[in-house]
Amino acid sequence: MNDLTIMGLDKDLMARLADRAAKQGRSIEEEARDILRITLYQESDTSESLVDAIQARVKAAGIGVDFDLPSRDKIR
Repeated sequence: MNDLTIMGLDKDLMARLADRAAKQGRSIEEEARDILRITLYQESDTSESLVDAIQARVKAAGIGVDFDLPSRDKIR
């Protein structure tokens, strides 16, 4: 496994990362790995819809709401 050191993070960003990790019951390092994993894997899948991408990110964050989306006709 490889290591990565990120230097120069501002205090606000680090605090937000720490808060997010605490809410998930993870270490800051685990949370950062998960954010990178989710983000990079989602970028490689360009076939998913915007709705699917948003739902995946919200689900990964441990929050979310299910919406019944109306059917739509294809754009001409």
